[in-house]
Amino acid sequence: MDLTSVRELVDARCALPWQPGDAWLAGGTALFAEPQPGVTRLRDLAVMEWPPWEIQDDHLVIAATCTVAQLLALTQDPDAPWPRARALITACCRAFSSSFKVWNTATVGGNLCLALPAGPMISMAVALDGMCRLLAPDQRERLVPAADFVTGAGRTLLLPGEVLRSVTLPAAALARHTTVHRMSLRPHGRSAALVTGTYAPDTGRLEVVVTAATRRPLTAHFVRPPSPPVLRARLRELLEPGLIVDDVHGHPAWRRQVTQQLAEAARHDLMGE
Repeated sequence: MDLTSVRELVDARCALPWQPGDAWLAGGTALFAEPQPGVTRLRDLAVMEWPPWEIQDDHLVIAATCTVAQLLALTQDPDAPWPRARALITACCRAFSSSFKVWNTATVGGNLCLALPAGPMISMAVALDGMCRLLAPDQRERLVPAADFVTGAGRTLLLPGEVLRSVTLPAAALARHTTVHRMSLRPHGRSAALVTGTYAPDTGRLEVVVTAATRRPLTAHFVRPPSPPVLRARLRELLEPGLIVDDVHGHPAWRRQVTQQLAEAARHDLMGE
């Protein structure tokens, strides 16, 4: 779609003051998908040429401009570290309800910043204890846990002019056992409920992260593996009526029930039952 209100495309490296009507441009798959009458200037992030990802001993850094296809290529590399985490990342990449053409353009950062409930990169970042690195126009930085970054449907902690630079996933989280369960009304449709689970056998820590069914990510933390009744009780506390998404992709009551079933399936997987 043409953005007829846009009057200027500028290099993201230019030290121009942020002004109303500015928008960051990375992949642009969401930006150009529908009218944006309030956008008058685009700041192009492609010129930054950030490496899509960097593997270090104690963490994995994923650039905001890393495309879904680039991230998926990393997960499919048999020589890459953290096979359990790569399985979770692969599942989240494949949860995109779009074609491989879009995967080659859509970015990890764009999916996070769009903050749609069904955003699978949100699920990935939260499940693996991601830390979001944010850059202000004056180049000041701040770090925000991925679990707190999305505050609601279409809402994040980004301040005017801030841009998401990268997401860092710590090695401790990448080494955990993982599982992903997803439900949609159609085989390749938008996720109506997406549940990720991680388990650290050395500490007994188990976490279940709920997305897609809720307006923001919800995490159930357990210091030791929960029984099915304990898990159900915790989910009932988390799944408040006002947080459940109500749209054409699933009724709230159905989403709540499906989420509980997927969470139990995740617990079952991680416990090897």
